[in-house]
Amino acid sequence: MRSDWSDLPPEVLDAVKAHTGPIYRVEPAPAGNHADITATVHTMDGRLFVKAARKTAPDTDGPEVRSLRWEAAINPHVTEYAPRLHWTVEAGGWLILAFEHVQARHADYTPGSPDLDALTKIIHSLQAHPLPDVLERKRVERRWETMGDMSALAGNTLLHADLNPANILLGDDGNAYVVDWTFAGRGTAFLEMALLIPWLLKAGHTPVEAERWTSQFPAWTSADPSTIDLFAHVFAAKWQTNLVANSETWALEHAAAARRWVSHRRGATPN
Repeated sequence: MRSDWSDLPPEVLDAVKAHTGPIYRVEPAPAGNHADITATVHTMDGRLFVKAARKTAPDTDGPEVRSLRWEAAINPHVTEYAPRLHWTVEAGGWLILAFEHVQARHADYTPGSPDLDALTKIIHSLQAHPLPDVLERKRVERRWETMGDMSALAGNTLLHADLNPANILLGDDGNAYVVDWTFAGRGTAFLEMALLIPWLLKAGHTPVEAERWTSQFPAWTSADPSTIDLFAHVFAAKWQTNLVANSETWALEHAAAARRWVSHRRGATPN
């Protein structure tokens, strides 16, 4: 369950204000995962984007806290893309991360959108980015290891691994930002595009159009088609399993898009 800024204990607020000074206003973010609280905080020096997560016990990190620790670890290595992390606070059973605030909107992935050009540039840049040492043991293929042998998905490319439209922010200054690095890791390069396919389908692309778009990337065209088939199958199967615990509308739609893609890969659909 999501929490509100007012849920933070006084000792946590005091630790935050030691960095910010007086806080004049807090605007909760309308959406967001991997944190109990996400909000824009207005201070004397301007705005910050803050994420906060509560530990499950005094000395025990829950999944949200672990996600924030990972964001803090990867941020210094991806500042070409991500808003900078200014400071962290750990107090009263909470972990707080304060990021540079950017004035931006979420990307639009619908067919013909100019935002797809910005996404293309981001992916080309990510694919050429040196692999940070912090990712040495962060293997993306582990997300699907319960489904079988995923060694074909191993690799040494930096992957954001969740470039959904909400994680691409297009700023008023013309800059593009990539946020929420929770799933970042190392893996075979084509996975970045493969993980985008369901988002492109949900935005209105057909499977043929989505794969035509991904074919602009050498990592996609050079990948073994059987490995792409393997991933499409495993991804769809994993999402079907996920629905047992998560039947929210977005999850149902994502699972349906994954099934549509795997059906296309099997030649069961004309488009």
